[in-house]
Amino acid sequence: MIHSTQNTDEKLPISSALGFRKTLLAAALIASLGCSGQVLADATGRQAPQAEQAQLIAPKIQVAILLDTSSSMDGLIDQTRNQLWEMVDEFSKAKQNGVSPILEVAVYEYGNDRLSSENGYLRQVTGLTRELDRVSEALFSLTTMGGSEFCGYAIDAAVKGLQWSQSPSDIRAIFIAGNEPFTQGPVSYSKAINLAKKRDITVSTIFAGNYNEGTETGWRKGAQLAGGNYMNIDQDYEIAHIVAPQDQKIAELNNQLNQTYIPYGSEGEAAASRQYEQDQKSNDVSLGLLVKRVKSKVSSVYDNAKWDLVDAVESGEVALEELDQEALPAPMADMNPEEQKGYIEAKREERQKIQSEIKALTEARQAFVAEEKRKQAKPEANTVNDAMMSAIRVQGEKKAFVFE
Repeated sequence: MIHSTQNTDEKLPISSALGFRKTLLAAALIASLGCSGQVLADATGRQAPQAEQAQLIAPKIQVAILLDTSSSMDGLIDQTRNQLWEMVDEFSKAKQNGVSPILEVAVYEYGNDRLSSENGYLRQVTGLTRELDRVSEALFSLTTMGGSEFCGYAIDAAVKGLQWSQSPSDIRAIFIAGNEPFTQGPVSYSKAINLAKKRDITVSTIFAGNYNEGTETGWRKGAQLAGGNYMNIDQDYEIAHIVAPQDQKIAELNNQLNQTYIPYGSEGEAAASRQYEQDQKSNDVSLGLLVKRVKSKVSSVYDNAKWDLVDAVESGEVALEELDQEALPAPMADMNPEEQKGYIEAKREERQKIQSEIKALTEARQAFVAEEKRKQAKPEANTVNDAMMSAIRVQGEKKAFVFE
């Protein structure tokens, strides 16, 4: 048991749509500050450009997942892979002062003999990133092998090694999961947790096994010291992905959705390939898992502005007129500026149309799945998703986050 309206800018050109969004975001910030006409500034007092202001307004949810990858943890890893997109879907429902958050996720593995003893049998698989395909890639890369599990070392490394937000209104959370005594290793877990608390990072512990055993081996005490949640899960519980009548159509729409992305820059093509590969990885597990992933791909937290021109221009990450010609993809290289803008706008409109179709289908699918679960009446065990989301909701309430 775990303790613990109409889219007004739809037809506007890109530049107008972006400006309109930023105006709305600025208004939301002013309302949240309880004042009028206040201008955002950086640490030096410099007035932030409009695009930066839009970024500053959006709250962050930062999550670091620390997974024990020793021999007995295959079930834990499988659960996390199988539930990643359910977690993302839950995060996409969050709002703070009416503004959707930026989600950043990091993954570490620890307790595996393949890892260097000099680094405490610990590896950062990916740092805090908005590119959720990187997170999926990281999880699918994990394999298990016997080793020494140093929880204090892992927490200390995550606290010191990640680019944590400094805003007091953001959620910063570490989840560490495993099944060996919490007290092992060269770094005191209490010192690591105290450092996390000083930086307003909440540490929650997930014990893969019996609740009382986790209590006896320090996992509950660790969470109590950290102000987080202690949770136990059944890591061997297999996640069922119910196949619904809408799934095949959603998969077809997903293929069309991928064609609306415009890779740019030195990493664009590699990122587009990663997106496709993670679709395949999910589909290899189950069509039902792919559909859960697709649902997240049309949510607000699926952000690919670092490599996709549609997201980049719409968010203000990139000003098209300032982008180096070499960074443009082949179809755009020979276009004049107006043609380039038109090309991006066409892709944006196509994406919106596909997203709307997917959302309608996933709503119908959700109703079907709920009815199937009711018919099966299968008892469900505590899982990684249950543990993480229950803890995040508790933290969110303290920082004015509302989960719809």
